[in-house]
Amino acid sequence: MDLSQYENYDFDRVSAFNLATGYKERSYQAHWHSYGEFVLAGPGETNLFMVDRQEYELSEGDFLLAWPMEVHAIIDADRQEALIIQFSNAFMNSLFDLQRIMRFYRNVHALRAISHPRLVSELQAIAGRMKEIYFSSGADRELRCCMLLMEFMLKMDEHREEFAPDVKNADPSGYAETVRHRLIAVTDHIRHNLTADDLSQSTMSKMAGISRDYFSRVFRDVTGMNYSKWLNMIRLEKATELLADKERTLTEIAMLSGFQSISSFNRVFREEKGVSPSEYRTLFVPSGAK
Repeated sequence: MDLSQYENYDFDRVSAFNLATGYKERSYQAHWHSYGEFVLAGPGETNLFMVDRQEYELSEGDFLLAWPMEVHAIIDADRQEALIIQFSNAFMNSLFDLQRIMRFYRNVHALRAISHPRLVSELQAIAGRMKEIYFSSGADRELRCCMLLMEFMLKMDEHREEFAPDVKNADPSGYAETVRHRLIAVTDHIRHNLTADDLSQSTMSKMAGISRDYFSRVFRDVTGMNYSKWLNMIRLEKATELLADKERTLTEIAMLSGFQSISSFNRVFREEKGVSPSEYRTLFVPSGAK
């Protein structure tokens, strides 16, 4: 089995899960893709990574988290024994709870054993099971690994209070199931209608059939961020997908992503990514993109 094909820009169109290890090279250039990537750091004195222009020095057994559409690079790290776990963004977006967890941890890029010993130990065990199943070449290996990926995410969610003490009492499971279903319907509507004239919080709360204040509180508790922040993240996800098509203009991409003007698109993009959309496209769109 060829273990060297984990950098596949069309991965999300082929499979929901991929896993790889065994590279001799210690670095990989900055890049981005529509699928997410977790790295279980290997041994050695140096394990240096970059995600969204921020460098992370990890130790053996720590995890690097590169979420879909984030620029990341391996600057200098063991890749021979490191384990690379990749997952489809479409799979993560297929379940609201996975969306919620991913949104909550979106700004978390390093899970260190020294800071979160129990969590990292539990995640290491899950990753080990993934590796065993994936390289067994069983007919159902992808399904089993996706089930373990869900367990991986749920395990992180169990430790969310370690990352946000101020929301440790905000238990989204305390909301009525009908409210959660309404919130799911609203977020699905937004994802499929980013160019709609009115996606304001007031309008979406009416669609959910609850008051604006209650909608705001539930939304923050369930997703880990306020509505405005979440909406911008969804728009940026769409925009970074469209940036891969070099035939589209930046203005067209801004409009199709739901931004009202090219100036607001540029501002939000730079705030989140640290570079302008044009700079991002120049630096990180694969040369083979059309």
